[in-house]
Amino acid sequence: MPGILDDVRVAAAKRILFLPHAIRAMARPTPILSRTEVEATVSSGELIEDYPEDVRGHSYLMLASPEGRAVHVVCSPKVEYLAIITAYLPDEDSWSSDFRHRKA
Repeated sequence: MPGILDDVRVAAAKRILFLPHAIRAMARPTPILSRTEVEATVSSGELIEDYPEDVRGHSYLMLASPEGRAVHVVCSPKVEYLAIITAYLPDEDSWSSDFRHRKA
């Protein structure tokens, strides 16, 4: 999916817009997820899920481990910015050990 990753990174280079849900998710008391971790996930992460029918526009789930812990970011590239829909630390009970696949 190199073209999609390019779209995400080009949009992020213009501007990153954190939607309210993302801000709330990142600010949970424990553990807090930093803006730096989200930006690193977008700039160097891999695409693990595609949501073409998302009501907020075509979006993607990305994964990276920027500070030694897995981070998931759902984002949607727009013409002038990258919308961060949500960002969180994936739960070991819901994801495979590499955090790339949902458990059934």
